[in-house]
Amino acid sequence: MGRKAFLAAVCLCLHWVAALGEAENNFDGIESKFSLRTPAEPDEDVCYLVPGQVNSLAQCNFNHTSKTFVVIHGWTVTGMYESWVPKLVDALYKREPDSNVIVVDWLVRAQQHYPVSAAYTRLVGKDVAMFIDWMEEQFNYPLNNLHLLGYSLGAHAAGIAGNLTKKKVNRITGLDPAGPTFEYADELTRLSPDDADFVDVLHTYTRGSPDRSIGIQKPVGHIDIYPNGGGFQPGCNLGEALRLIAEKGFGDVDQLVKCSHERSIHLFIDSLLNEEKPSMAYRCNTKEAFEKGLCLSCRKNRCNNLGYKVNRVRTKRNTKMYLKTRAQMPYKVFHYQVKIHFFGKTNTTKTNQPFLISLYGTLDESENIAFTLPEVSSNKTFSFLIYTEVDIGDLLMLKLQWEKDTFFSWSDWWTPFTFDIQRVRVKSGETQKKVVFCSRDGTSRLSKGEEAAIFVKCSEQPVNRKRAGTKKASKENSAHESA
Repeated sequence: MGRKAFLAAVCLCLHWVAALGEAENNFDGIESKFSLRTPAEPDEDVCYLVPGQVNSLAQCNFNHTSKTFVVIHGWTVTGMYESWVPKLVDALYKREPDSNVIVVDWLVRAQQHYPVSAAYTRLVGKDVAMFIDWMEEQFNYPLNNLHLLGYSLGAHAAGIAGNLTKKKVNRITGLDPAGPTFEYADELTRLSPDDADFVDVLHTYTRGSPDRSIGIQKPVGHIDIYPNGGGFQPGCNLGEALRLIAEKGFGDVDQLVKCSHERSIHLFIDSLLNEEKPSMAYRCNTKEAFEKGLCLSCRKNRCNNLGYKVNRVRTKRNTKMYLKTRAQMPYKVFHYQVKIHFFGKTNTTKTNQPFLISLYGTLDESENIAFTLPEVSSNKTFSFLIYTEVDIGDLLMLKLQWEKDTFFSWSDWWTPFTFDIQRVRVKSGETQKKVVFCSRDGTSRLSKGEEAAIFVKCSEQPVNRKRAGTKKASKENSAHESA
């Protein structure tokens, strides 16, 4: 009897060892490496978490009770990490000191010809999914603590990983997900809202035809934010690049390479480091409507923070949001909608007219903000968006100037153009406050190429007699804001 029991125990042990070996062999196909970076050396791969090797977590001092960030890089020409990787790692640790920041190394696959590397995202996503499942099953690590951050091709690898895990991960942030080969791809092979409990996306380089855009143009998350319309980002043209080098030196010259594409990463880093200055984005159907200032509403989740502290709003369809930014960190600006009714005795219409507006407030001032109105017509109301790089506080006064054209026009010389303005209405996106400014003389005359007209805060808010027109305008704004 004792002999039988002994043999049974031996068989059970052999079966267990074989099963363990088989389980470990399941990870043999994983080529991606999982480097647990440290706050002391955010740019060095000093310790790797190895799926199937339980001791690797203890050896790397993995914190089982804290958040875990998984950073997935994109395509690389050099086969080396780009300089943004340690910057993002460092920012994550500064914001969440007790967290784990894992960098997924798929550099060998990422340095192939772009179509080849793009196809490899499926295998990289599978690797990451197997790693996550192992963490959850072996250590009971809660996926509610897991946040994947993928840049360019890495965003789609993160989406595929989220789709393949046995349990849903908490959050995926797509940092300008790659466009070529993915714009028209099936949801299973790219980032999509179903890949995590919450998916937020930043689009910073969506230019050209959809199949040739560096960044994917269509919304692929629960919330898709398009800074500066999603096209070229401020500070990314050659002239501003040279100015930045002259002012700051070559320390940030790497940002000028793939500047707009990588801006998505630096905007997220900004949200980690400048917690007290979150950039605000606004829901809008089109960037054209946003440029008119028609979408600066925060009612019913119509505005949201960009980046790390985004409010997790999930709707039945994708939510597109827009905002303006500065050219450098901190990127936050302050948005204003300005509405002006141009009175005129004769019917006059001018196109592409340059103006300057200056705002004065309780905290600061912002002078000579340049903007162009596509059209200015007599006896019509026009709405447009402006923004300031400083917080000027509560508005007290504004100046408006109609600039001369940069080229000589005989029609302007023979027929000087003039409009009368009684009031200027301004709404702040960040504070949601509305202010009406009045002419000191009841009516101010605005002439092309002449001095600025001055408007001060009205002593009493005027009663709008055209209530029907107000309701119509309100409905129009709501239509543009709904996404």
